[in-house]
Amino acid sequence: MRTYFFADTAVLTGRTMRHVTRSMDTIITTAITPIAMMLLFVYVFGGAIDTGSASYVNYMLPGILLITIASGISYTAFRLFNDIQGGIFERFQSMPIARSGVLWAHVLTSLAANLISLVLVFLVALLIGFRTGAGALAWLAVVGILVLFTLALTWLAVIPGLTAKSVEGASAFAYPLIFLPFISSAFVPTATMPGPVRAFAENQPVTSIVNTIRDLFARQPVGHDVWIALGWCVGILVVAYILATMSYRRRIS
Repeated sequence: MRTYFFADTAVLTGRTMRHVTRSMDTIITTAITPIAMMLLFVYVFGGAIDTGSASYVNYMLPGILLITIASGISYTAFRLFNDIQGGIFERFQSMPIARSGVLWAHVLTSLAANLISLVLVFLVALLIGFRTGAGALAWLAVVGILVLFTLALTWLAVIPGLTAKSVEGASAFAYPLIFLPFISSAFVPTATMPGPVRAFAENQPVTSIVNTIRDLFARQPVGHDVWIALGWCVGILVVAYILATMSYRRRIS
């Protein structure tokens, strides 16, 4: 059964990846908005924000990377919704394939597409001055956190993809996630925020993830932020996975 699951998931992932590669504009579109934000903040607002000795592009890149992921997962919900509306799920149910492979195919495709978008954003960041002396282990840690965060949000995207009544409803859930980094330490130090806003900013998942990635790039001790970041990512992933699989079972029952 496990062999069939991996084989079926590989075939189904190839199918969804072909849809992405035939429409690369979705990946480019996903990357364009974060890149435009990055250029806007660096060249328009960056001079007015005090980030100490760090250049502003170094300071705000972790937040831009998270926005890139949040933008990309909306397409996961969109593709999943289209498959349901097109009757693809009903067709798959009549075939001798692992049912969970259908969901995993969309999740793995989302992960691959988001990684491509992240690379594009990072290359632009290099062009406008981002620099880091991070070693191999620090880079592995950054990639690991970004992959874990992408998986967590992707399984979250599966839920509206399965339950939404319209295309707009399937993808609109991502908008609050895109704006969440703006109320965090991603673009300005939280110490400059009013009391209630600061309290929210310092205790939401984006701040701990951003601080961890920023410290890894800067070769600074990550402290307890890394454990908070991992806790948020794993917690969201587990809850989203359970809710997504429950929604899937109800949908195909």
